[in-house]
Amino acid sequence: MFWEALGSAALGLALAYAVDRRCAARLPDRRLVLATGPVAALVGGLIARTVLGPGHVVVTLVCALGVSAALLSLLFRDEGPGHRQWRKDPLRASGPPRGNGGSAAAVRRPAPARPSASYGPR
Repeated sequence: MFWEALGSAALGLALAYAVDRRCAARLPDRRLVLATGPVAALVGGLIARTVLGPGHVVVTLVCALGVSAALLSLLFRDEGPGHRQWRKDPLRASGPPRGNGGSAAAVRRPAPARPSASYGPR
């Protein structure tokens, strides 16, 4: 178990180092990235070891690497405020319908719902 924990922490550190070298502009402080990788991999490896039991070393390390990658992906930031693509809601973008001068009273509201016949007395 000690070697699995050490291996998963080493894989997490290697992944964090690779992500930090490749995408340093989109990540927060380097110390946070290099600490998150091994800790996340260690937690993921220990959870996988608990669930799978002994004898599944490769699967445990793959799970540790997956948890580490998932938590490192949460640290990514947008490239910048100009690159953000906002989706416009077609219902909200059009605004209220323009009728009778655009007043709120001109907007037609649906009638209140009536209960169905099955709810009445028998």
